[in-house]
Amino acid sequence: MSIGGVRLKPAITEDAATDALARDPHRDAFVEFLALEKTYDGTTVVVKDLNLKIHRGEFLTMLGPSGSGKTTTLMMLAGFEVPTSGRIYLDGQSIEATPPHKRDIGMVFQNYALFPHMTVEGNLAFPLEVRGVPKAEIAAKVARALDMVQLDGYQKRRPAQLSGGQQQRVALARAFVFEPKLMLMDEPLGALDKQLREHMQLEIKHLHRRLGLTAVYVTHDQSEAMTMSDRIAVFNQGRIQQVGDAVELYERPINAFVAQFIGENNRLRGTVTGTDGQRCRVALADGISVDALAVNIGAVGGPTTLSIRPERVAIDPGPDVANRFPAQVEELIYLGDHTRVRLAACGTDEFIVKVPAGHVHAGLAPGAEVTIGWRWQDCRALDA
Repeated sequence: MSIGGVRLKPAITEDAATDALARDPHRDAFVEFLALEKTYDGTTVVVKDLNLKIHRGEFLTMLGPSGSGKTTTLMMLAGFEVPTSGRIYLDGQSIEATPPHKRDIGMVFQNYALFPHMTVEGNLAFPLEVRGVPKAEIAAKVARALDMVQLDGYQKRRPAQLSGGQQQRVALARAFVFEPKLMLMDEPLGALDKQLREHMQLEIKHLHRRLGLTAVYVTHDQSEAMTMSDRIAVFNQGRIQQVGDAVELYERPINAFVAQFIGENNRLRGTVTGTDGQRCRVALADGISVDALAVNIGAVGGPTTLSIRPERVAIDPGPDVANRFPAQVEELIYLGDHTRVRLAACGTDEFIVKVPAGHVHAGLAPGAEVTIGWRWQDCRALDA
């Protein structure tokens, strides 16, 4: 099918999709996106050939920069956007034709979307009333939901009488008061200050574990994703770049985008000059050569990007370290548990090393000449 000159994959027929799932011996997904695509104008495809399984009881975060397709994917799952092609399965059932209110999904937005004219009790009762739940049962469910978010006693207050954190808790309680199959959260903590945001991250994480919900969370904050998630799907330009837990994404990124987006990272551009099994040699500017772990490189002679985490670099390393280079200290920033040292090294004056508290000696000062080094296994050679 072609829309506005862009060729899109045809929507998968129900029978074909069912057959494909039946052939999959690992099918245990509670939510599944199958060859999902979305374009708004027929020219720009904002979600491209997305395939992802989310397991029952899992907390999965869709992480990426603005415009990467993560919110559009969430909106298609919620039913507020219609896929251009592909399939979405919820608990084994195709739901593209199912309206949002019949998908049995709870949702929390960044702006809370509470009814200002209703009390806390009224806000929580509303989704139960529209589902025809008996009044006696509504009262019990509302009381239980308020207790879960530690807001018992706030029933008669209106949203304007609550703090930002309390409003967020009411929004969470309203989303799960009707015991949905699935909880969706779109940047729900973005409007909170740093301290309250970090507190609410743990509150949501603990609530998820206590209730055993399946949750899909959208954010552009990598530390938030790493704190809360069982797994993280990293989005960029409409595609999933890598899916894994926080340790896997931080320690073993498969491309330069993931390495740069998850945590801090020194990037050095160079050319592959040789390979030996998992090990490769990379030439930087000024005749510098670096040994690295070959993760995602092309042929010898091709470009590559080296990724080295600041905490993996040692100042004045031992003699057994393969990569050793001269450096000059440019700046020191004290951050409590560590000192951030900015160096001129390996062709850049923005090379960062993190020195743990108690390991900064008197000679480490701006202008000082030092030696830095790292193991070849801690330096990943990735796509250019």
